[in-house]
Amino acid sequence: MKNTIEYQVSYEVSTMEFKEQLVAWRHYLHQHPEIAFEEKTAPELVAKEMRSWGLEVTEHVGKTGVVGTLRCGTGKDCIGIRADMDALAIQEMSQHDHVSLNPGRMHGCGHDGHTTTLLGAAKLLAERKNFNGTVRFIFQPAEEPGYGAQAMIDDGLFERFPVDEMYGLHNVPFFPAGTIHTRVGGVASSEDDFSFTITGKGGHASSPHEGNDPLASFAEIYLALQTIVSRNAAPQRPVVVSCTEIETDGAHNAIPTHVTVRGDARTTTEVDQQLVERRMRDIVEGICRMNHAACEFTYTHEFYPVVNDARCVKTAVQAAQTIFGVENVDGACEPWMASEDFAAYLKHVPGCFVLLGSGKAQNSNISLHQNIFDYNDAILEKGAEFWAELVKERLAK
Repeated sequence: MKNTIEYQVSYEVSTMEFKEQLVAWRHYLHQHPEIAFEEKTAPELVAKEMRSWGLEVTEHVGKTGVVGTLRCGTGKDCIGIRADMDALAIQEMSQHDHVSLNPGRMHGCGHDGHTTTLLGAAKLLAERKNFNGTVRFIFQPAEEPGYGAQAMIDDGLFERFPVDEMYGLHNVPFFPAGTIHTRVGGVASSEDDFSFTITGKGGHASSPHEGNDPLASFAEIYLALQTIVSRNAAPQRPVVVSCTEIETDGAHNAIPTHVTVRGDARTTTEVDQQLVERRMRDIVEGICRMNHAACEFTYTHEFYPVVNDARCVKTAVQAAQTIFGVENVDGACEPWMASEDFAAYLKHVPGCFVLLGSGKAQNSNISLHQNIFDYNDAILEKGAEFWAELVKERLAK
């Protein structure tokens, strides 16, 4: 028999205000975080609620994802709105009363708030039915490792639940709460991982001339990699190349034979992704060859850049201005150099990804993925209203 969720916070009181419902959902989800493809609590909650409002619900899409479908009128257009559900493998150190009950797991990125916001929008739209067309509410697993969107696509998301366009959001604590930021084109970056191992000839630190120091090659490589940013990439488009780990088999008095370096690169266009990979390989292999050192180089694409469609941006901006006010909406923001697997959907359909300011004045220095992060409940209601307004405007009667 399928287990039912025992809600620690009751939200099924008919007299409860909408905002209180949102807060109760969000706190419950925060208490029960689950990491990629282990999601159970959030999928069960959203499926149960959407069914109670009359939506068509399909579970286990892309392993643990959920899709809710709401139709109204005779309109043929269909849009998808996505929220991510997974948490991080971090031990929460917060002191609030809805702290994580799952050891080594916490909602340190705000996906509990994203899920709640979209669930709230589904409730509003199911009650109001003020649109003409179809909405898909897509609750996605495994965003953090970058596998969830592709898992849903591979499970036939777009064949089983066709949409004309897709929308998504992420909270950003360094933007003021209640502001919306987006742009046409690259709004969030790719993430590519690289690793290379330089093999020279180790020896005693007192006799470097008798060996071939791989650290000397790495020193040249480290500086040369930054010329990709300063001299190869177009200055109008941001590119970041970071070496973040280094391992050697040397000691304080021994020159190593092997040096392994790892890091990541971020861009906002696929053209720059290809440029960085090509130039990095040329630099690493070329300097090693010049220094008579051997080299093994690997480069993998983990996240695509999130590239917004101009028409979809216009739709999102108009809805945001209605809900948040014109003064609180930036439709031409700077790119966010974090990565988001929402990009995988935009390989198939046009769409728009927005950044929702979630900053708390009293905690302005707390960042995403910090072990004391907690989503700002003050933006839940307007976030849900934003999605509901976007559907009403895009699928106008």
